[in-house]
Amino acid sequence: MSGPDPDRLLLRRARLVLALQNVVAVALILLLTGAFVIGAADRSRRIAFERSVDQTAATEEDVVDPPPGMWIFKLDGHGTLTATDDAPGGFPDRAALDRVRAGGPTELSAMDRDGTDYLVVTRARGDGVVQVVGSMAEQERERHRLLAVLGVAGLLGLAAAGVAGALLARRATAPLGEALARQRRFVADASHELRTPLAQLHTRAQLLHRDLRSGASPAQMTPDIEQLVAGTRQLGEVVDDLLLSTQPRADDGAEVDLGVVAAGVVAALGTRAEQDGIELVLSPDPDGPSLVRGREAALRRVVTALVDNALSHTPAGGHVAVELRSEGGPRPVTLAVRDDGTGFDPADAQRIFDRFARGHGDQRRFGLGLALAREVVTGHGGTIDATGRPDEGATFTVRLPAAC
Repeated sequence: MSGPDPDRLLLRRARLVLALQNVVAVALILLLTGAFVIGAADRSRRIAFERSVDQTAATEEDVVDPPPGMWIFKLDGHGTLTATDDAPGGFPDRAALDRVRAGGPTELSAMDRDGTDYLVVTRARGDGVVQVVGSMAEQERERHRLLAVLGVAGLLGLAAAGVAGALLARRATAPLGEALARQRRFVADASHELRTPLAQLHTRAQLLHRDLRSGASPAQMTPDIEQLVAGTRQLGEVVDDLLLSTQPRADDGAEVDLGVVAAGVVAALGTRAEQDGIELVLSPDPDGPSLVRGREAALRRVVTALVDNALSHTPAGGHVAVELRSEGGPRPVTLAVRDDGTGFDPADAQRIFDRFARGHGDQRRFGLGLALAREVVTGHGGTIDATGRPDEGATFTVRLPAAC
């Protein structure tokens, strides 16, 4: 059983990191914003409360009914102290009263009594001194309510940031996933496309080795040497074509004689067909060259894939035919590869061109060759289709626009 896909794990890790970074960034923004809002609100409330307490100290005469949350203490010129009932413990601040009474300036101070903050203003008024004590409990409750609201808003913001971060991370890593998919696809395409040329070169090298050991003359070895040279050139073309484009377009190429391409493929695979006991024949277009526009190396890959597929599914004693025809003018050039081999289920006529598709019944895998052939043909503005029946052979037909 294979392990997890490392590319998928890499994408998942990248998405997680991006999402977490987004959440952390939003959390820092919310934290700084909350701290600023709370600080500004606290300062505004304190300034307003200081003004209220100071105004009370300057204007309020009645110690019996002070404003809510405040207590008043009056020390007259004779030293008599009057105070609001139910004043909190620890008040008044007698030392502040005495300092102001002795001619000192107005005093403003904050004091803590039993866990509650108080604001104390002591100022001279007439021949006496007034001290107003204001509780900041309501301001603290307001501060707690603001913290609670900001906390809930922050949690909702973080949740939204997490969702948005996950969506943005998925979108941001989509090109990376596509690049990794293309990389895997390129490796698969390259390994498939290079397999047949390398096998042909290996066969030619084996034939030359056999001729050398048997003492064959240079004239006898010349055809195999020429095929070996042509094979190495074609291998280089395949590599260049893979590097340049996975879907070559017809308007990017030159005029190509599809008949010449097919003849080269038949010659290259002729030795294999002979060794397998299969008759491989070419029927060129009787009306002359089969001219199309495109990349010769890519078109050679298509013909090679179709002939290779036909040979692979045709038993000894069978026949494989490569036929070309064109009707001139704008009519398409048609190349057909027919065999009398194992064929395939008609239900697979479309699926047969999918990558690594499996057939019905026999679960046969079709591999990459036909899928790549369709990609190349489509890139050239053409079509490819297949017909066949089990044990009655198959026909693959390629139609390409004729070169104008």
